[in-house]
Amino acid sequence: MKPTSIALISSIFLPTAASAQAVFELDEIVFTTEFGETTIEESGTSLSVVTREELEQTGETRIIDYIARLPGVDVRARGPLGSATSVTIRGAGQNYVRVLVDGIDVTDLSTPQVAFDFGSLTTSDISRIELLRGGQSAIYGSEAVGGVINITTRRAEEEGVTQFLDVEAGSYNTLRGSYGVAADLGAMDYALTFTHTQSDGFSAADENDGNTEEDGFESDRLSFALGYDLANGGRIGLNGFVEDARIEFDEQFPIGDGNTDEVSYNESFGLRAYLELPTGPIDSTFALTYYEIERDVRGSSGGFGANNVYSGERLGISYLGAMQISPSVDMRFGVDATQETFTQAGDYGPADGESETVGVFTEVAWSPSADFDLSATLRYDEHSRFGGLTSGRIAASWRPAEDWIIRSSAAHSFRAPSLYELFGPFGDPTLQPEESRSVDLGLERRFGADAFARITLFYNETTNLIDFPFPYAQVAGTVTRSGAEVEFGTPIWSSWRLDGSYTYTTGDNPNTLTPGNSWNLEFPEHDLSVTLTGDLTERLSAAFTAQSVWDRPTLSDYTTASATFSYAIADEVEAYLRVENLFDEEYQLVRSYGTSDRAFYIGLRSRF
Repeated sequence: MKPTSIALISSIFLPTAASAQAVFELDEIVFTTEFGETTIEESGTSLSVVTREELEQTGETRIIDYIARLPGVDVRARGPLGSATSVTIRGAGQNYVRVLVDGIDVTDLSTPQVAFDFGSLTTSDISRIELLRGGQSAIYGSEAVGGVINITTRRAEEEGVTQFLDVEAGSYNTLRGSYGVAADLGAMDYALTFTHTQSDGFSAADENDGNTEEDGFESDRLSFALGYDLANGGRIGLNGFVEDARIEFDEQFPIGDGNTDEVSYNESFGLRAYLELPTGPIDSTFALTYYEIERDVRGSSGGFGANNVYSGERLGISYLGAMQISPSVDMRFGVDATQETFTQAGDYGPADGESETVGVFTEVAWSPSADFDLSATLRYDEHSRFGGLTSGRIAASWRPAEDWIIRSSAAHSFRAPSLYELFGPFGDPTLQPEESRSVDLGLERRFGADAFARITLFYNETTNLIDFPFPYAQVAGTVTRSGAEVEFGTPIWSSWRLDGSYTYTTGDNPNTLTPGNSWNLEFPEHDLSVTLTGDLTERLSAAFTAQSVWDRPTLSDYTTASATFSYAIADEVEAYLRVENLFDEEYQLVRSYGTSDRAFYIGLRSRF
């Protein structure tokens, strides 16, 4: 496989660099996916990556608190740690974002829209977060309209056995502990991480509205991976996770029945087995994935506090092939099949549904010169409910000079109605898939070895939008979302560095079926984030973050700041103090739901 190819057809999309240090060594960094290699600069897509070191630098407990500062991302958290939390990417809501953990699709089939709840996911076992913005259905199928978030858990980074121990305590009686071990033993490698998190929390329903009860959270999570290199150059592996959580929450106000003592018992499990084989001119990868989730939701009465059990299950099998046609042309091709099921039982009455999808796809990557790369992807899905669905994508990267990169992509994507939208209590089995078209254009300028600036313009339009006026129904017309993302990074003095991003997003939904309800366009128009990092002494380092969000459709503007101080006690042993909401800002991310007051956390990280 030639190193200059763009291997976008994979279970893990191509990473890019979030820090300037990584960005300005692009020509030296080669990323290896399961099906090929590429450098960052050759990718025509808008990408971000967060490493383990960057997560530790700012020290957030919730993974979503870091993601919120990435360009194009808006977060909707409905209360404290554990509460239902979703993201939008470029104005496209949670049901337009595909989320993978170690190659496993973890979007929840048991919810009204197929989406991943970030509320329970902490940074304890995470080694890497990759964010791909823009329409990606040609690669990932349904839901990947706004983008894809790929999360990788800890892996062996050096030969031998390495152990990790992290502990943290702080406000709201929060305790978090994590132990992990990762080993590279030559042909075999493995990793195992166990995390326990508990917190008394604060009221999910905003305390400023008179809600004083605490909404607690407790979870146990185990992540694991095992791989073995075969004598013929192939590889066989298995990875997965299991999580058990108890989440106290408050229903949507003022829609609900007024009770504030709901609780959800969530169990989820994911598994992926794969086999990589070099078969002559074709590198082949076979994979089998499985994901299940059950949510036992208990309320005190009827209405939105009802008692229900929701279950979802996804089984997938795939084949991917990669071959070099000529020194300048690579091809990727494959087939995958997915079966999804949904069941509901309880006060809302029984409901269930099932669907099967078979997809075939191909991508051609062309690199006619050292400064230009072009990829074209085409996918066809046969859905058991809707028949045929075709999606496509084209992306290009051009380096007209050493310090300039121009990127562009265009895509046609789709979102199939969720099983709940089709067969749930408010469902309509005649719903058809939403269709989306998107384009973006980016320009990056480097200034020497360690400073950069980039801007990306984006546009997305969706037809056949599914709205919720009881029951679900299609919306006539076209919904548009567009805007610009700006990123920058530069050293400012000595060891100190400033990085930041600004996102402008606007949209139009002219034919919503619910008057006054713009839930498909509830994102801020302006979002500015900055991060300042550096060393105070030889052992003491600091990270300061600030985010300002304004012009939101139904909520007030807000500005928040946090600070983290880390002290190296010894080699591979570090203590830290993190202060969240430094200025005790009162704000909401979702109407009627509260956010944390000023909070303090202390922790210890060790590696041995």
